[in-house]
Amino acid sequence: MEIWKRNLMVCWFGVFATSAGLSQITPVLPLYIDFLGIHDLSEIARWSGITYGVTFIIMAIVSPLWGQAADRYGRKSMLLRASLGMALVVTSMGYVQTVYQLVGLRLLQGAISGFYSAAITLVATQTPRERSGWALGTLSTGAVGGMLLGPLFGGYMAETMGLRSVFLSIGVLLLIAFLLSLFFVQEEFTPPVEKSPRFGEVWCQLPEPQVLVAMFVTTFIMQFALMSIQPIITVYITQLSQDTTHVALMAGVVFSASGLASMLAAPQLGKLADRIGPHKVMLSALIVAGVIFIPQAFVQNSWQLMGLRFVLGLATAGLLPSINSLVKQISPDEIAGRVFGYNQAAQFLGAFGGSVLGGEVAARYGIHYVFFLTSALLLINAVWVYKMVYARKLSCN
Repeated sequence: MEIWKRNLMVCWFGVFATSAGLSQITPVLPLYIDFLGIHDLSEIARWSGITYGVTFIIMAIVSPLWGQAADRYGRKSMLLRASLGMALVVTSMGYVQTVYQLVGLRLLQGAISGFYSAAITLVATQTPRERSGWALGTLSTGAVGGMLLGPLFGGYMAETMGLRSVFLSIGVLLLIAFLLSLFFVQEEFTPPVEKSPRFGEVWCQLPEPQVLVAMFVTTFIMQFALMSIQPIITVYITQLSQDTTHVALMAGVVFSASGLASMLAAPQLGKLADRIGPHKVMLSALIVAGVIFIPQAFVQNSWQLMGLRFVLGLATAGLLPSINSLVKQISPDEIAGRVFGYNQAAQFLGAFGGSVLGGEVAARYGIHYVFFLTSALLLINAVWVYKMVYARKLSCN
């Protein structure tokens, strides 16, 4: 088997394990905050947004630095650093006594994490150009597959073994990801003899810097939209449900609906992007995602929300692989780690802004307005992508 295919398989499993572990936190986070002493619903929504989002603001700051380190020391070393570091920190979250300690550990988690971004860089730089869309789409199924099973497993663990056990099980999954990366990932990497050029120096030589900026902005908006509702969806389900006995498990099912759809659709949309162009897939996905957020504000029960989240997952499955495919096409290999690091920074900034602002909007105006806000942002972004990327590609052809 070719090295890039074997690494893709190992990275897929590692991304699956880390994604499953980290996504376990999301549906039980509001319940854990309540367990730690915050009982008012509006305060739970606010603290859920803050606790969930602080990780991403730190990740946004350090991602370009870790990307540069990956270009200098190799991508496998970044996989090992992120997985082992997160295993230790997340396990410690199971022993906190206050919400402030939890926020502090989430900050530390953000400083040392980044397994998925390292895996993206490794796969993108080793995959043949004509197979990049398929490979990156396949890799994304590991993330969404983990998102599919993680919330279900987290909800089950919370109900059967207690909230603290969720964090301990995450630590075990992350340790498994570390061991898999250590023993099975092979990287043909030669450290650069000379000091890497500054990013600003190479930026001027990029063939389409405007497209790269558009990808950064689209990544930010996409993650902002997805994360604006994610930390507080358990609160929304509580409002929709008459029986709150199994709210953690139901939240896991609703979370998993979009993950299942993305897992099914991502490889096929990756192949489609290789055939017709990632810019076309991206524009269509933005429009569909923007539209499908609106009816989520008017659902009457959790099952309706689950169905709409499934359709949303079909749309978002084409976004990140298309973005990464375009970024790879216009980025020289010698700075690919830094370019993907900046794109990951945009993703984490969007996750931070979306989760914090989503919690604030929900606390002040109601959860329904979060859906309206995210829909508007996605549709505005679709117009901008059409002007900056799609129309430009048409004129070149």
